[in-house]
Amino acid sequence: MTEAVHSIVREVFGPGASVPFSARLPGGASRETWALDVLDRDERHELILRLDSPGAALEAGGSLASEATLMRAAAEAGVPVPRIVAADRSYILMTRVAGETIPRRILRDEAYAAARLRLAAQCGEALAAIHRMPLSALPSAAASADAPAAASGGSPAQVADDPLRQWREVLDQAGEPHPVFELAFRRLAATRPPESRRSVVHGDFRNGNLIVGPEGIRAVLDWELAHAGDPVEDLGWLCVKAWRFGSPLPVGGFGDYDDLITSYEKAGGRPVDRDALRWWETFGVLKWGVICVMQTMRHLRGGARSVELAAIGRRVCENEWDLLRLLG
Repeated sequence: MTEAVHSIVREVFGPGASVPFSARLPGGASRETWALDVLDRDERHELILRLDSPGAALEAGGSLASEATLMRAAAEAGVPVPRIVAADRSYILMTRVAGETIPRRILRDEAYAAARLRLAAQCGEALAAIHRMPLSALPSAAASADAPAAASGGSPAQVADDPLRQWREVLDQAGEPHPVFELAFRRLAATRPPESRRSVVHGDFRNGNLIVGPEGIRAVLDWELAHAGDPVEDLGWLCVKAWRFGSPLPVGGFGDYDDLITSYEKAGGRPVDRDALRWWETFGVLKWGVICVMQTMRHLRGGARSVELAAIGRRVCENEWDLLRLLG
């Protein structure tokens, strides 16, 4: 365990606090994640610490303090999230929620069989709660747009709120032709639905960013891509084929469109236009395909030598095939 972790624990709990257990969790190039047990007098706290490396807040488009603010607002709106214990620009310390996040286990293990029957409806309820959060909870940088430049490892561009243009510009950075993606950009531009309304959008609500127990969703994770936009964007992203992990069920691999939409509307979400949902699902496949291109370019051009980044290149053709099926 690093001295930075010890320093944060002492700052939050006082000089007498001890850390009988710590383990760095896998994943995250710019942010470390630690599981900690902190002993404060006779009380034991099971915690997760997310810690920025120097300059990571600028690279990711916002500080961890901003993410903590979002998570507190989410809790007030009724979204299941870990409780924030402490935060500043360089770290978030939050309660550790037990459960599973690995999608293949959630979709296949017998322990989650009952949960799978409820997950699509629970996702609808959680998304309805997210979409009633106040826009004032968003950091100013995210109040108008997503930060797609994070996909290419560059600094975030403060582009106006046109997601198609944002991701068109990201693909252009690759400097190579992708005809299926070009077709998708043109078709989506020609069929764009009117924005249903403007709300907080989680930005990465999907299987893999949910903590699941045998009873269903216990927490929604990874708020760093939250922004203002059309709430149907979140529903469409959840339905992207990549997040089904081999399952034929369209909503996260565990449910049907009707389960998601009915629950979302019943929980207070605005009525969902099915054509708009399909547009945002198609946009999500395109967006994920562009991310796959740019992550691969990071490896091939020496920005970050990584077998994982290299392997993600094969996902590009999968997204091209999925787009052709969606575009008809």
